[in-house]
Amino acid sequence: MPVKVLMVCLGNICRSPLAEGILQSKLPSDKFTVDSAGTGGWHVGELPDKRSIATARDRGLDITHQRARQFKVSDFTEFDHIFVMDTSNLKDVLKLAPNDKAKTKVSLMMDALHPGESINVPDPYYGGPEGFDNVYDMLNEACQIVANKLINDTAR
Repeated sequence: MPVKVLMVCLGNICRSPLAEGILQSKLPSDKFTVDSAGTGGWHVGELPDKRSIATARDRGLDITHQRARQFKVSDFTEFDHIFVMDTSNLKDVLKLAPNDKAKTKVSLMMDALHPGESINVPDPYYGGPEGFDNVYDMLNEACQIVANKLINDTAR
C-alpha cells in the first residue's frame, strides 16, 4: 500500500498543485501517492491556475491532469502526511481534525526547510509570474527534503 501525501493551500489552484507535481516527480510512483486540496471550495473541479501550469511546464512538469478539490475530514483517514502551505491553512485544517492522532499528520510545508520558524509559502495569486517562480523554487527545495525523508522512512 503506497504512502499517501496531501498538499493543502487555500484554493487548490496555485501552491498546492505545484507542490503536488513537484513532490510527485521526486518520489517513486509505486510507493507513494501525492494529491492536493484547498481549504476553500471556490475552484472545485478547475484546472490549476494558468501561471502554475506555465511555471511547472517551464521546469518539465505537467500538472494539467490535476483538478481542484476541497479538503475534507476524511482526508485525515485517507492520507498519511498532510502538508499545508501557510499558518492560516494550518489553523483551518487543524480545526477539522477529528482527534489528536489526526493532528500529528499535519505539518507546515516550509518546516521541512526551516523547522519551527512558521514560514509561509506566499500565495502568488494576485501577483505576476515571478511570484509563481519564487513559490516553485521554495517548494522544490522543501519537497526535496520531504521526499528524502519519506524515502528513508519507507526503507526502514
